[in-house]
Amino acid sequence: MGILVSKDEDNSILQERINVDLRERVQRQSGEDDNEKDFAEDSEYVKQLQKTGRFSWVWFVLIILAIASLIFIFAL
Repeated sequence: MGILVSKDEDNSILQERINVDLRERVQRQSGEDDNEKDFAEDSEYVKQLQKTGRFSWVWFVLIILAIASLIFIFAL
């Protein structure tokens, strides 16, 4: 939606009213959005995740061994 306005005294008052109305709408919308923000830590998906267990270091060792074996295979 758009309104064409020429630059004379009567229309500057109309422009001011339009600007005030648009600012009020933006402030109302931004105020509503602040209350409805969905942060990742609040989502149901994140609540169902488990933290890393105490044996996660085993995966790192296996990855390092796999990389070392690939280097050994291609170096020969």
